[in-house]
Amino acid sequence: MRDEIVRRVRQGAGAEPADLVIRNVRLFDLVTGELIPTDIAITGDRVVGVLDCYEGREVIDGQGRIAVPGFIDTHLHVESSLITPFEFDRCVLPHGVTTAICDPHEMANVLGRAAFDYFLNCANRTVMDLRINLSSCVPATGLETSGAVLDAAMLEIYRHNPKVIGLAEFMNFPGVLSGQPDCLDKLVAFANGHIDGHAPLLRGKRLSGYIAAGIHTDHEATTAAEALEKIRKGMTILIREGSVCKDLTALAPLLTPETSAFLAFCTDDRNPMEIAHEGHIDFLIRKAISLGVAPLAAYRAASLTAARAFGLRDRGQIAPGLRADIVLLDDLERCAVAQVFSAGRLVNDALFASRDIVPPQGYGSVKLAAPIAATDFHVPGTGQNQAVIGIIPDQIITEFRRATLDVTENGVQPDPQRDIAKICVVARHGKNGNIGRGFVQGFGLSTGALASSVGHDSHNLCVVGMNDVDMALAIARLTEMGGGFVAVRQGKIVAELALPIAGLMSDQPFETVRRDLESLREAVRDMGGSLEEPFLQLAFLPLPVIPHLKITDLGMIDVDTMSLVS
Repeated sequence: MRDEIVRRVRQGAGAEPADLVIRNVRLFDLVTGELIPTDIAITGDRVVGVLDCYEGREVIDGQGRIAVPGFIDTHLHVESSLITPFEFDRCVLPHGVTTAICDPHEMANVLGRAAFDYFLNCANRTVMDLRINLSSCVPATGLETSGAVLDAAMLEIYRHNPKVIGLAEFMNFPGVLSGQPDCLDKLVAFANGHIDGHAPLLRGKRLSGYIAAGIHTDHEATTAAEALEKIRKGMTILIREGSVCKDLTALAPLLTPETSAFLAFCTDDRNPMEIAHEGHIDFLIRKAISLGVAPLAAYRAASLTAARAFGLRDRGQIAPGLRADIVLLDDLERCAVAQVFSAGRLVNDALFASRDIVPPQGYGSVKLAAPIAATDFHVPGTGQNQAVIGIIPDQIITEFRRATLDVTENGVQPDPQRDIAKICVVARHGKNGNIGRGFVQGFGLSTGALASSVGHDSHNLCVVGMNDVDMALAIARLTEMGGGFVAVRQGKIVAELALPIAGLMSDQPFETVRRDLESLREAVRDMGGSLEEPFLQLAFLPLPVIPHLKITDLGMIDVDTMSLVS
């Protein structure tokens, strides 16, 4: 290390040529917002000189492009991209995302500690800097059947791994506020470190109590008023724009140069189809600026604020001594990424090809207690005042609705005329034969069924449809594939995507996943589907820590009272 520091000092001072010089660029200064012509001198993986002219052993002509710091996604689940960490690396890094902070919460709820081992092994080999926050809520609540349980002692085993930042989103905010022993154990174990928050709609004194537990961030704010209260109380708000949850339009008015020290960006859950069509953090920057956000505020949120919020003091600016994570842009307001440097290396196909790939874990994780028949989805009852989950577009928060539905010899029936479909959740971890049954409004289906093995957060099998036969076929096909997404219409499988890695991720290139997602989207539209992301919307309906009405393998859950409803 001593020799490396000497090299950095000498090259930064101009006493010897730098390892690499990026010449002829305009540095976007995150202090003043100015564009400053400069060279960027790099030694190894560090910037050693800016705001001057340098000689280098290797010189790359920046062609007058604009240099900004590499982007940081402050909260995401790689599994929700439906691809492995290595394919995520290859998919997202060319968009300028040089650091991603991942919570392997989805895989951990299926495989337990094996998910941490897999992700940490991958993180040591990706080109981007993939950091890990340890999943705090496995399971998220006791209102569903999870594949694993991780207590504070298990989490502490990984706490000091150099790739670990801290504790991931503390979803069980009712448990924090009520002082549940398992929640307190985890909060105590990570009391002197970073703890991510997850507190949708939490306000007032209850919010203050939650933050007082040592929780630093939140990505669940959906209104500017909610976000402002949270940053005034010391939180950093991670503005989310994923495939389902889209909060940027609502929160953009809050993001100004004055507030940008308290706001960062995250995607949470974003799949390869949307990444191809729109982008990743580059899309959030582009959209924020189009909504009137000053470029200085947008680029600070994407890098400097993000780095400081998570204790990553070695990045966030293009400055001497910091990581050489650099994005060259053709246009600042369009965030048009031309070239990316990760730790001083120009990102290209050869760099990705040099990685040592870690074999995936979690094949064969879909284990039903017994085969499913159409009769298993019959819903008994009178159909009077039936609880119905109401979907809110672009949100994972739902509405608690009621409807009177027809009843036949096969039980309470869905109503396509009112866009009310049947929804069921089938336990898939081999622990029991639970099936939760209910109804949902908002998918737009006129026929058929959709099924998913992605079902936040315990990832039981979720199926929505207009008839029990198609629903049973969809579940059977999911089981055969080892997980994935399936669309069934009139007794035929019309589109599918296999996700055999823990029932969450594909083992195929991201381009293949994108193509299959596009085929699924078209198939759902042909069935009358009205949602842009029907499978991801379906995947969030079992999440019993997001208001207001959800469904798990135990049944319909009123999240506000944490009780079963009919």
